[in-house]
Amino acid sequence: MAYMNQESKAVVNAALKPILKRYGVKGTLSVRNHSTLVLTIKSGRIDFIGNMNRVCGGDHYQVSRGFTPAKDYVDVNPYWYHQHFDGDAKAFLAEALKAMKSAGWYDESDAMTDHFDIAYYVDINVGRWNKPYILTA
Repeated sequence: MAYMNQESKAVVNAALKPILKRYGVKGTLSVRNHSTLVLTIKSGRIDFIGNMNRVCGGDHYQVSRGFTPAKDYVDVNPYWYHQHFDGDAKAFLAEALKAMKSAGWYDESDAMTDHFDIAYYVDINVGRWNKPYILTA
């Protein structure tokens, strides 16, 4: 059963702080429902939204599925970020996800047999629905 506590969050926070500083990004880490570790990126010098709009807007598969450009915030899919971003945005997300999985994370789930066994879930939000991401110079 997925479980995340404040002690594990502190371990992840220590690994995540240098990454945020190196990329010039400000974000907060929180725990949702004792099962999900959430990184909310509030501001930074990486244009995550513009990057995703450009990459997905130029992908025939995404466009044919009805891709709509994001405006103020993005909920990053941790399983497909490598196809939705490129450059610095992709590099940051890869490092951030690796750091977020540093507190004993494992995933031994098997959807074929309806067996789900994961240490905890991870989410990354760029901005929020009520507080947009701020791109700094």
